[in-house]
Amino acid sequence: MPSLFVNIRVYWLAFIVYWGIVLFGYDTGIGGGVVGQPYFREHFGLLNSDGSLNKKKSDDLSANVVSVLQAGAFFGALGSAPMSSWLGRKWTLFVFTVVFAVGAVLQTVAGGSRGIGYIYAGRVIAGIGIGAISAVSPAYVSECSPKDVRGRITGFFQIMVAFGVMISYFVNYGIGVHIKSGFGVWRIPFGFQLVPAGILGFGLLTVKESPRWLASVGRTEQALENLAFYRRLPPHDESIRHELAEIEAAIEEERAARKGLGLKEVFFGKGNWPRFLIAIVIFILQQWGGQNSVNYYAPQIFTSIGYTGNTNSLLAAGVYGIVKLVATTLFVFFLVESLGRKLSLFISSVGMGVLFFIVGALLKTHPPPANTPSGSPPPASKAMAAMLYIYVCFYSMGWGPLPWVYVSDIFNTRTRHYGLAVASASQWLFNFVLSQVTPKLITDLGYKIFLMFGTINILGMATFALLIPETKGRSLEEMDIIFGAVQADKREADIAKQERAFDHDASSSRSDQEQEKV
Repeated sequence: MPSLFVNIRVYWLAFIVYWGIVLFGYDTGIGGGVVGQPYFREHFGLLNSDGSLNKKKSDDLSANVVSVLQAGAFFGALGSAPMSSWLGRKWTLFVFTVVFAVGAVLQTVAGGSRGIGYIYAGRVIAGIGIGAISAVSPAYVSECSPKDVRGRITGFFQIMVAFGVMISYFVNYGIGVHIKSGFGVWRIPFGFQLVPAGILGFGLLTVKESPRWLASVGRTEQALENLAFYRRLPPHDESIRHELAEIEAAIEEERAARKGLGLKEVFFGKGNWPRFLIAIVIFILQQWGGQNSVNYYAPQIFTSIGYTGNTNSLLAAGVYGIVKLVATTLFVFFLVESLGRKLSLFISSVGMGVLFFIVGALLKTHPPPANTPSGSPPPASKAMAAMLYIYVCFYSMGWGPLPWVYVSDIFNTRTRHYGLAVASASQWLFNFVLSQVTPKLITDLGYKIFLMFGTINILGMATFALLIPETKGRSLEEMDIIFGAVQADKREADIAKQERAFDHDASSSRSDQEQEKV
């Protein structure tokens, strides 16, 4: 695969930066499993006086432990925009990695005299870090990626989310099988967060800053050097000069359009507000499509469809995580650049909706018996689990990776950090809402929760997929043309002007060198 080696430095950048996204998946997956461990419930007072589980307390604590992370992430995502604009993508990520590590330590040391408040505080602080990382990472990777493989490289985001979720399921499973009591029940899962954070922090020292951000702050020479570094070509190569000319032309147009205008123009300027609207709606739909409810509370959901016993439900959730990781990887590597964004999202939403309806119907007609022996789920429960495994394959070929890819595509350089911050904050806000209500929905609605999500998939998400423009194979600078911010002929003229300026600078430099030799 020649293109893989040509772009190896961009793949390395994505690999390093997206360790922060492993945290995204791991942290959102670990909370529900930790709270479900019997010793955790006993230690933090979730049992009645007779030793039975207090369902209300358990649901409330489960929702809180998961959702305070999203609350912190919402503010972290919004706060990342001005810092990313001022400090750059690389060092903004580094700062928020340190913030995350502080939160992870607080969660880990909870227990004994340090009560549940340490976990809550740690989750909020870690959430601030994760929210910022989730906003900055896709912008950073997208800005450094060439257009022909940008979807694949940006799509690593969801692979790493799936990897993080899968690890969280199996860590929970390992704790459930091998550690029945003691502070290790939560200290091991929470402490493990420091491993991906460390890889991200040290790995950032091996990568270079975004060329597009450097160009946007006037550091053109360094932008040229970094662009040439990521493309593995000399700075004077014609394709490098053309790409930088396109970047500079788009930035100059945006500066001219915003001259004398304030922050309001970022969001409501010509061609900008439809992009922000799409970014918000696409993540509202993703969150209400049901996948993250399954992610956070997979053990409880598998219990609800007949996989009784803590070990059984955790193992079923772990297999679910493996299927999700494999399906996401296959899609990102082999289909994202061939099917396109719109078709993938449409097929994904219809497939998910149909399978949710099947699971809901099976749960209605074949509810799991109240006294199923542990270790032997009934055939109908196995069928429902199989449907959920097929469901996550459809999710992984569209609504899992593509919202992040699409939102990273559509913004121009000067608004991308704001666009990703708003999109990420929207994602985390509705993450927070869903994580608060899902335990209660599972308890109160039963099979109807699957019918609700299936309806949203087919009526909402499929329709939305048909309405948005296709971005496959288009450069980031072409998005201004797609969304009507600039006319195509003006963009071509501006690129030609920038190329002439580069050629003039190069000619002047050669003349000066020749005179020095004389």
